[in-house]
Amino acid sequence: MSIIYVLIPIAILFVMLGLAIFFWAVRSKQFEDLDKEGFSILFDEQQVQSKAAAQPEKRSPTSAENVDKPRQQDEAGQ
Repeated sequence: MSIIYVLIPIAILFVMLGLAIFFWAVRSKQFEDLDKEGFSILFDEQQVQSKAAAQPEKRSPTSAENVDKPRQQDEAGQ
């Protein structure tokens, strides 16, 4: 039964430490934009920007443009 006198102050200390860390995170705006970091692993902006600056943009035809234009093979009669 005497162990309870040790465990209760330790539990209170852990709760106070957890609350202090939580309020620090809120004050330092850790919860401000939750989606940004999730999307940052999907898109590497720095690599894309450096490639775009190094090379001019080459545009490939989309599938909609391919439907409008007949193939060169069809024009040749094949």
